[in-house]
Amino acid sequence: MSATSRQLTTALGALVMALAIAACGSKSAENPAAKSSGGASSATASQGNASAEQVAAEARGDLDCPAKVKSAPRAANAPVDDIVGVRPGMTYEEAANTVLCTDPLMVVSAPLTSGINMKTYGQTVRQGFTARQAEPRIQKSSKQIMQEMQDDMLARSSNRVVRDMRPGQSKWSVSTMGMPGQERVIQAAREEWFEADRNPVIANVEHALIEKYGTPTRQQHSAGTSYLTWAYDPLGRRITETSRLFNQCSGSADPDGGTNYSPDCGLVITAIVSPLKTNPQLAEFMQVGTIDQSTGYEAIVATEQALQGLEQQQQARQVQDAAKNADKPQL
Repeated sequence: MSATSRQLTTALGALVMALAIAACGSKSAENPAAKSSGGASSATASQGNASAEQVAAEARGDLDCPAKVKSAPRAANAPVDDIVGVRPGMTYEEAANTVLCTDPLMVVSAPLTSGINMKTYGQTVRQGFTARQAEPRIQKSSKQIMQEMQDDMLARSSNRVVRDMRPGQSKWSVSTMGMPGQERVIQAAREEWFEADRNPVIANVEHALIEKYGTPTRQQHSAGTSYLTWAYDPLGRRITETSRLFNQCSGSADPDGGTNYSPDCGLVITAIVSPLKTNPQLAEFMQVGTIDQSTGYEAIVATEQALQGLEQQQQARQVQDAAKNADKPQL
């Protein structure tokens, strides 16, 4: 990634369930929620079968809800920018705790190490995390594991849609950026599948979204699916149809989707409401994403430049030390 680039793009691939609960039984150093709450999980790595509740308890550690957020709230006249309390500008730990407090079975994975392509010069920058409800842990034979992998590969090779969600489940993806230990949220997305036989009317879901985020910049319908976007410029002004930014500033509602960061765009909220196949007037699932493009762009560039500066300082110190202490060559 170049600091002079006018647009930054990142793509997060779909993560299997094993990764989503990879923190199960871990110490607080690998559990962002336990670390942020000031206490360490007493659970150690466990073996054998376990219920979803047991898996979640092992992964979540000491957690106090509701989550404590000390970051400054949005300005009174600023557009609504959160998804169930998670918003750009929160610290990594605040976001992780807020996500966990949305559901007693929610667990957070270890920090992402991919997404934004940037040089870190050996430093560890937490670029975000994923989260979803814990699943029961069932010990499987190597034969069962291989069969599941083959079935998954066959489904993907035949372009058959592979759903990793069931009714009543939800999942998150949160992107963060900043110097190590100071990372803050720049983007978040959540997907929710409604409970079976309790699917809401799509029009009511749209109304709830508009009631929270205001009049959409764009609202479209295609094959029964609703697409809504709320877009603002870096100064917080709502983008209108006559603006040159109208078709330029977009976001991603899919937790597994890619994101763009541009200094020309500000906050963008995106929502997708997908219909139930057996009744297109009812919603099967909903995706909502929030991103602060200009702030995210600045954070990515500033972080990379700061890391480069630290590397140059370290190299300069090494040269100074070598000038004083290095052995002289034999000539």
